[in-house]
Amino acid sequence: MADQLNPDEKFHLITRNLQEVLGEDKLKQILQERELKVYWGSATTGKPHVAYFVPMSKIADFLNAGCEVTILFADLHAYLDNMKAPWELLELRVKYYEQVIKAMLESIGVPLEKLKFIKGTDYQLSREYTLDVYRLSSMVTEHDAKKAGAEVVKQVEHPLLSGLLYPGLQALDEEYLKVDAQFGGVDQRKIFTLAEKYLPSLGYAKRAHLMNPMVPGLTGAKMSSSEEESKIDLLDSKEDVKKKLKKAFCEPGNIQNNGVLSFVKYVVFPLRGEFSIKRDPKWGGDKVYTEFEEVEKDFAEELIHPGDLKASVETALNQLLEPIRKKFASPELQKLTNSAYPGTSKTKAGGKGVKAGGGGGGGEDDELAPSRLDIRVGKVISVDKHPDADSLYLEKIDVGEPEPRTVVSGLVAYVSQEELQDRTVLVLCNLKPQKMRGIESQAMLLCASIEGEPRRVEPLDAPEGSSPGERVFVEGFETGKPDERLNPKKKVWEKLQVDLKISDECVAQWKDKQLMTKLGQITCKTLKGGNIS
Repeated sequence: MADQLNPDEKFHLITRNLQEVLGEDKLKQILQERELKVYWGSATTGKPHVAYFVPMSKIADFLNAGCEVTILFADLHAYLDNMKAPWELLELRVKYYEQVIKAMLESIGVPLEKLKFIKGTDYQLSREYTLDVYRLSSMVTEHDAKKAGAEVVKQVEHPLLSGLLYPGLQALDEEYLKVDAQFGGVDQRKIFTLAEKYLPSLGYAKRAHLMNPMVPGLTGAKMSSSEEESKIDLLDSKEDVKKKLKKAFCEPGNIQNNGVLSFVKYVVFPLRGEFSIKRDPKWGGDKVYTEFEEVEKDFAEELIHPGDLKASVETALNQLLEPIRKKFASPELQKLTNSAYPGTSKTKAGGKGVKAGGGGGGGEDDELAPSRLDIRVGKVISVDKHPDADSLYLEKIDVGEPEPRTVVSGLVAYVSQEELQDRTVLVLCNLKPQKMRGIESQAMLLCASIEGEPRRVEPLDAPEGSSPGERVFVEGFETGKPDERLNPKKKVWEKLQVDLKISDECVAQWKDKQLMTKLGQITCKTLKGGNIS
């Protein structure tokens, strides 16, 4: 295929679906003269999950564009990152990664003979590389090293010096692998810019950088090996895939932070070129989409039900996973898996006890108390239709601050503008702001809901006489202080929200304890036994 493409077509294939490219002109110049040399590295820490199909599909693009591709199993990086991989497990983790990555590539039809596989410690312990680490450490400030690794290296209260070395080693890899470009997630951008800044100081060329977007996990935040509820493992059974997809965040009409929809965009379409929705004829019947934008538009307008989207993604995902499951059914690979990831037992590493899956963490910050939620009474000042989404409202809500907050909610199908205008509502105020179809939503309007056909949704009600800004608390947790902002990586809201329910008396509860203000109970009108979200 690559022989039939001109340089512009190769550039398009190399850069499609990327969030950002640094050094476009350099790439175009190289493609006029020869094939591009690119590498993708993965620290051999937790088990790869289905989000790894996103970089795998880009590696397929690179090969189809004629690139020379190197895959780096970054074992030394895995150890330096807060000892996520204990030293005695490094070799086993590398073997597991090599087998599972190759199985993924075979699953999507990528010819392995066109790829070069290399282990970090094969060259990172050499005299020349070690001297360059020292040379680089004499140039890079502690501030720059810490800033570069902020989105990649595990952040802990008492960070190890090894975490400061990590970004510099990744920069040096570009020179020692003799590539033109490094490919990775946009979370590595600060490491890439550090490489561009400091490699020339060592007399080495500045490389180009290709960045994938970060694909949301099943809970709406980044998919992570260390967050079990956010990911689907490559060896999960069909039953596990169904169960996890059923629980996945996939709000009707909401295309933001939707991991199910993102999988369609970044994996299914690049690999298959189309996506099939299977559904009952009374809901429109089966439909084959050839452009992702059509899928996104239909979902935003609620022409595709979340249940149908999940079921169709389940089918596509199992087609990709089945060859991997079969390969890892062998006794040899089962033994390798169990040896590389020996459950959650403690393993001594560098004198400290860390979990085999990823070390560190714990403490008071991880306590899941409902008092960490900043829920307040609000009053809806205005309600308008979102200018770019028929299923969304754009609301201004007074929550007791000098200025009302902008809130975007998917309530058009459930509540009229007249019903919302001037009414009292309950608002979660300390989530990280999220853009929804181009407009930042600064809080979440809390509702009771019951799934089904049709789905039923009602905003929660504060006690009569409540004023904007009054705090909502859970019985027994009156004195706790809300987080200034909930850390999306910790999934605090998602974990607490599971236990937020409506009682048979239409009273809002968390683990059977009532949600209250100083004036009384939080309620809803009719949705007995519903969920709160």
